[in-house]
Amino acid sequence: MVVTPTKSVGISIFLTFLFGPLGMLYSTVKGAIIMGILSIVLGIVTFGIGALLCWPICIIWGARAVQTYNKNLIAQQR
Repeated sequence: MVVTPTKSVGISIFLTFLFGPLGMLYSTVKGAIIMGILSIVLGIVTFGIGALLCWPICIIWGARAVQTYNKNLIAQQR
């Protein structure tokens, strides 16, 4: 029997709040790559304003990714 621990939504929010797309690596690697590229592109085009707008999206996406991960993990164990 393999036991996989669940991820914490609070830690995901905290890491994403501090590090933005880089903090999303805790919750979703694919999402972190997508938002990292998007933040860089928008940051260049809008002189940094677009990157700041991506930050809240990263936080929400990271929290939802952890919730989905935990939900799927619990469903697999049943």
